[in-house]
Amino acid sequence: MAQESQPKHLPPPPPKWVINLNSPPRRKANNTHVTNPPGYTEASSGKRNAASSKTPARKPPSTAETDTLKLKKSWELALAPAKALPMNAIMMYMSGNSLQIFSIMMVFMLFKNPITGIFTTNEVFRRFESEGTRKQLWVVKACYVLMNCVALALGVWKVNGMGLLPTTRSDWLAWETERQPLERVIFAFR
Repeated sequence: MAQESQPKHLPPPPPKWVINLNSPPRRKANNTHVTNPPGYTEASSGKRNAASSKTPARKPPSTAETDTLKLKKSWELALAPAKALPMNAIMMYMSGNSLQIFSIMMVFMLFKNPITGIFTTNEVFRRFESEGTRKQLWVVKACYVLMNCVALALGVWKVNGMGLLPTTRSDWLAWETERQPLERVIFAFR
């Protein structure tokens, strides 16, 4: 019985910051004697009256509008490789023509990205295909492939600058036959 008469130990109350964090602040009463600052309106404060909250629901866009938006987005995607060309050209120029790991990896990425882009053209533009855009989308796809080919041409330019393309006669000496002279000159010493 002695234990029952003693008060049980309760956990300490939480700190004041925990109470403030868990309970939202109370709104203060509006003071009517305070004027609004210049440029303040009720509409800009986020408060809406009952008449403005009953705006009609937004109707879904028509299929023609959707097709137009899809074509615009597909053109943005088709021209993306061309937008990356100036940056890639500057990076290729700055990496130099010597055979180093940095320049080799740059050239590898310059070839890899356009090749994978060309092979995945249909998958890239599949989300934009619909009955209304199917006839116009082939032009966008052709432009996308063309821009990737231009990026490949930049890679070929870089490889040629590094001296890895066999473009000179000395690169093919192993397959040339020995030239037979038409005349022989022998100097005689008297």
